[in-house]
Amino acid sequence: MTPVQEIEAPTPEEFQESIRPRFQPVVIRGAANDWPIVRAGRRSQGEALTMLRQHDSGAPTDIIIAPPSQKGRFFYQPDMRGLNFTQKKASLTQLADQIEQLVDADDPPGIYAGATALASHQPGLREKHPFPLADTLPDATPRIWLGNASQVATHFDMSDNFAVVALGKRRFTLFEPQVTGDLYVGPLNFTLAGQPVSMVDPLNPDFERYPRFNNALATAQYADLEPGDAIYIPTLWWHHVAASAPANILFNYWHNDAAHGGGFLALVHGMLSIRDLPKPEREAWRAWFDHFVFGDDAAQSAAHLPPAGQGINGPASEQRSIMMRQFIAQVLTKPL
Repeated sequence: MTPVQEIEAPTPEEFQESIRPRFQPVVIRGAANDWPIVRAGRRSQGEALTMLRQHDSGAPTDIIIAPPSQKGRFFYQPDMRGLNFTQKKASLTQLADQIEQLVDADDPPGIYAGATALASHQPGLREKHPFPLADTLPDATPRIWLGNASQVATHFDMSDNFAVVALGKRRFTLFEPQVTGDLYVGPLNFTLAGQPVSMVDPLNPDFERYPRFNNALATAQYADLEPGDAIYIPTLWWHHVAASAPANILFNYWHNDAAHGGGFLALVHGMLSIRDLPKPEREAWRAWFDHFVFGDDAAQSAAHLPPAGQGINGPASEQRSIMMRQFIAQVLTKPL
């Protein structure tokens, strides 16, 4: 594995022009060193948790709990018939209290709340903790992650993602989308928390069961983040996240350009309609996809038509997106 590239904090304009187009993760050391919660955590873990309590709206959120036997790994049951954790509703204040109670436990359960919206659960905290780079991701929703030592299975996000460590320590292990086949992906429709995950535990890989995982490790990248550090993870990059401190706080900023629709749904529909066809037919559809979707000149596939006749083949626009959605809805709702 190689370390993720580290860069000086760019301006939003520099990020948009020279960083984001590379489609590579980057670490920005000290990007949030001036945050009040980072400064509080450097004085004491308890002071950072107190700051969360002071801003807590009291609204309940989903709390995920794994028994001590799982050693903080949230995953499937061995027979894949269920998950190895349970859920309950509680406020972030209640979660912070429980985390503090577990700090000195020899064998604590894994416990966390993830992807909790700041606006509804920590009003006022967002304004005190600005992250200008998040403004480069239209409609990015600031979220908070609070938990003890634990690991999140290797997964990908449908959106670009900034993650900022506010308390504790985290190791990110990242895999490029091109090694998806070497990660032994689990079920697409029965997942831990929304997105499919790799079945391999990168902290304790079983190479006899998952031999191709060695190929994924050959190009993997890693980053160890301290409070104040940030990482940018492009959409579809696989990442495993291990939090190692007794108390950990992470801020996330997610973005998704809804105008481009759902690539994952397109994948599933392709599996339904194309994957099991005879090979000659699959190859024929590959030619169609190359011409209309993946080819370098796919955006010009309607250039031979007058503008009035291009329809959904034409260049990207809000009107074309509306027409595409109407066309898809019409086809899917048409009686068989």
